[in-house]
Amino acid sequence: MEARNQTAVSQFILLGLTDDPELQPLIFSLFLSMYLVTVFGNLLIILAVSCDSQLHTPMYFFLFSLSLTDIGLSSSTIPKMLVNVQAQDRRISYPGCITQVCLVLVFSGLETCLLAVMAYDRYVAICHPLRYTVIMNTRMCVLLTLVSLIISIVDGLLHSIMMLRLSFCTELRIPHFFCELAQIIKLTCSDTLVDNIVIYVAACIFGGVPVFGIMFSYIHIVSSILRMSSSEGKYKGFSTCGSHLSVVTLFYGTSFGVYISSAVTDSPRKTAVASVMYSVVPQMLNPFIYSLRNRDMKEVLRKLLCRRASLVCSVFAFYFSIQSKL
Repeated sequence: MEARNQTAVSQFILLGLTDDPELQPLIFSLFLSMYLVTVFGNLLIILAVSCDSQLHTPMYFFLFSLSLTDIGLSSSTIPKMLVNVQAQDRRISYPGCITQVCLVLVFSGLETCLLAVMAYDRYVAICHPLRYTVIMNTRMCVLLTLVSLIISIVDGLLHSIMMLRLSFCTELRIPHFFCELAQIIKLTCSDTLVDNIVIYVAACIFGGVPVFGIMFSYIHIVSSILRMSSSEGKYKGFSTCGSHLSVVTLFYGTSFGVYISSAVTDSPRKTAVASVMYSVVPQMLNPFIYSLRNRDMKEVLRKLLCRRASLVCSVFAFYFSIQSKL
């Protein structure tokens, strides 16, 4: 196959999840519903944390940041897919593809870092409760979030800049619903040895360190809880970490499942379908996990929704009273 330089590449073709035209309306409706649920659910979390002073604590500050990240990650991929399905046009421009790769890497990297930071927050709260307010002060929370963001941006830019040096063959079709780095690397005609080394090293550093931090935190958390004498204290300790542990299990469990799926199957399309589990589903379920398993969050959301409902009812009552007078 004749290679052509990346400067001649103007666009890629996203093959999506299926070629069956009869399934396109179903896929459009399904992904639109999941995207709206993701955005609405995470916006509710953001609104609840912002409006209620009871939730102005380090744990909810990180949850606020995680909700913003989930919206960003979902918005990096799903809207473009919906536009392509609706317009029946699978093309994505070369700059648009690089931008999408960068954004997906930045937001997914930020999610892993935030999950590690939240694990550290739970570690301090359970293992060093008397020093919690001193250690997890406002400056420390902001610093940890900024460091996570900077690390994620460096990771995203590193891989995006690496893409710019690649040359591509005449085959520019990506068997996925968004521009995934691994799929793009397979299309290149360039020598990818250096690129693969960079990918694995970056994965070990930017992915491995947060995983190690989460494992380190929970080993000490479990050890500290098991040393508690009262069963009530043990229950409270485990319930404090329940939501975060569920989110961590969901995020890393689905990611690991997709990795195993891609290793077992030779079908890129099946891998693309499996990747929905880590790129869409966790971001949609995170608000439900934190709201259903957290008593404070449930109470604040209940009050918030009641206030909004009463406000809407008042507006409609005012409108109809004016209409009746007219």
